[in-house]
Amino acid sequence: MFVRKEAMWRVFGKEMEHTRRFTVVIFLALHCLCVFAPFHFNWPAFWVAITLYVATGLGITLCYHRILAHRSLRLPKWLEYFFAYCGVLSLQRSPIEWVSTHRYHHQFTDTKKDPHSPIQGLWFSHMGWMLDDRRGQFEEELGGLKNVEDLRKQPFYRFLLRTNLLHSIALGGVLYAVGGFPFLVWGMGVRTTFFHHATFLVNSVGHMWGNKAWNTGDMSTNNWWLAIIVFGEGWHNNHHAFDYSARHGLEWWQIDFTWYTIRFLQAIGLATDVKVPTETQKQRKASNGRIMATQN
Repeated sequence: MFVRKEAMWRVFGKEMEHTRRFTVVIFLALHCLCVFAPFHFNWPAFWVAITLYVATGLGITLCYHRILAHRSLRLPKWLEYFFAYCGVLSLQRSPIEWVSTHRYHHQFTDTKKDPHSPIQGLWFSHMGWMLDDRRGQFEEELGGLKNVEDLRKQPFYRFLLRTNLLHSIALGGVLYAVGGFPFLVWGMGVRTTFFHHATFLVNSVGHMWGNKAWNTGDMSTNNWWLAIIVFGEGWHNNHHAFDYSARHGLEWWQIDFTWYTIRFLQAIGLATDVKVPTETQKQRKASNGRIMATQN
């Protein structure tokens, strides 16, 4: 049975898995670091945070999401692995785990089998699903990592699965050694916490409030402000309409920083097999039900 009997759960309960406890500790530590941000601000630390935000953000949006989860484009392996490593430094799990969860999300969008289904409430879809003490059992019932055999065959991704957290610990050590506590606060605390909540908003707000351009049969929406802070991922209704597309901001005015990066890589010959919906595909989708900018 995939039905969860309770909408709320005990975060620190005795039955909670060790991995869930560890997730809570990491989240609390990162949020606690943010408390020190106003008292340990300097411009070098700020720009380190911005640089890492862009690098690790593209690791998630470009590599984890558009390359690995949906195969929307191809990059040379060395460049794909570079962006994947950047994604690991965002502290959003390894590529294998992240992609597995996301593929189940698309397979069971907005149903009780969706790993972060919005029908369980805003808190659950935002981040509560990661703290659920039954999450491990639930993922096994869905099929575990069977939906990412393409990644599990690659030694590099198996290595990142085993060593995921160690890379961020090493980064924190480097930041502290180079710039002291301000670099740690801004480069790890502020940067990761802000990006965590920005991407979590795609799962929560991106399935509850916003505009629907396409009748996708689910609750996905478009949010322009969300697209800005997560490099184009906020055009979530567009994405669910054409999940294979490397471009999420389908209109010229829909800002999609990840797409601009892809176009640059394509122009210099590094990005190939870039998939975007054709006008025929858009018309076919429209004929099945186009919603003209109606507010949810």
